[in-house]
Amino acid sequence: MLLLRKLRRIWSGRTSLGCASVCGALALLLVNPQPAAAATPLAPMNASVMKLTAGDFQSRWNAIDAIEAGGAVTSYYDPDQDALGPLLTGNGRTGSRGLCHPTNLNSSYSPDGFCWDHDDDTSADWTPQGLTGSHDASPAGTWRGHYVYIASWHFKDNTFARITVVDNSPGAPTTYNHIMLVDPYGSGGSANFRAVGDPASPASPAPGGHADGISWYGNKLFLATGHQIQVYDLRHLWKMKSNTSASVGIQNGTSSARYFNYALPMIGMYSNGKPGDGCTDTNPCLTSLSLDRTGADGLVTSEFNATGGRPVVRWPLSSNGLLETDTAGNSTGTVTATAAYRVPVWKVQGAATDGTYYYFSGVCPDYAGGTDDDVPYCVHRAKPGEAPHVLTEAPPLTQNLSWSPLAGRLWGLNERANYTSGKRVVFSVHTPS
Repeated sequence: MLLLRKLRRIWSGRTSLGCASVCGALALLLVNPQPAAAATPLAPMNASVMKLTAGDFQSRWNAIDAIEAGGAVTSYYDPDQDALGPLLTGNGRTGSRGLCHPTNLNSSYSPDGFCWDHDDDTSADWTPQGLTGSHDASPAGTWRGHYVYIASWHFKDNTFARITVVDNSPGAPTTYNHIMLVDPYGSGGSANFRAVGDPASPASPAPGGHADGISWYGNKLFLATGHQIQVYDLRHLWKMKSNTSASVGIQNGTSSARYFNYALPMIGMYSNGKPGDGCTDTNPCLTSLSLDRTGADGLVTSEFNATGGRPVVRWPLSSNGLLETDTAGNSTGTVTATAAYRVPVWKVQGAATDGTYYYFSGVCPDYAGGTDDDVPYCVHRAKPGEAPHVLTEAPPLTQNLSWSPLAGRLWGLNERANYTSGKRVVFSVHTPS
């Protein structure tokens, strides 16, 4: 198949070429075939040596309590469910229903989705990475009666991170709001907050600002940033007093978050290192993130690598909505992975499972070894112990994936290297059984 596609590209529009040209190209391909992206099985790894360490949740809770009591922010705290109500009123930016750009998705899988507005579609400052939705948050598939999606974005220098809450309910416009992610610190009257990617942060380890994979579980939001899984509580949403300042934090009793209307404070994190640390089989990087509700609930992480061979890992969740530490019921201590597999797919950007198959977004076999980002990515699928195969081509630079159990659909989104033209979409496909 690869060889035929290469020949079609050579031949296309060049019917005057003789055998010297075409046959020479054929001989070159036979002697130097492009490497396959999935030549080996999805092989088990030793998960028991893969651990995360829970950070300090209590000090951040102390800061959150003090900031909300001080009145510098308008808090939409909801102890029973979440504080997303103000974002699900049809106000905010307006995206487009349906897929506004070509996606390369197999039409037999009923592709669907939505798009960002022009500014976010073409932004060179903000890049979308992760995707989750109400299908993760609740087994019912909706949240407050709405079909809600949350995307994560990193800023160009990773000093800021944001999420986007999208209401894509049927029969209404697709509307969304951006929220700055912040790190609270201090106590009492000196409590304040900063951007999660603030390079001056004294926190140990310092929070990472490269917002990557994201998963929504009940009222908790988990964000992967390389060597961390940061945790946010959706019962706490802050309205800023000012949206005209570039600063992040509280100054003279006025809160601001770099022109954003809203901010969401981190409550804690799990880590196996700090930003910039290397990736190993015992300390895998945590770049993508998805939720697995098959069997005992868990989070699934994967790691990007140019030529594959890195782990996809499953981490256990607890009934308290956090990760399950080795000392049951605590938010301190270590978390041990429950399963891990070595993934042969090249440049894995996302991973999700439906309980039978694992799905990976990564480079297509046709383009393995290439450097052009403006080519289709592929969604690969495999059962543990089997070699992955391509399920469908996908948009260029497809990132994180998310599985919707009730709908039987796989969700994803892509970033875009050539920002001026805009090719960003949020998509879903109905996967074959």
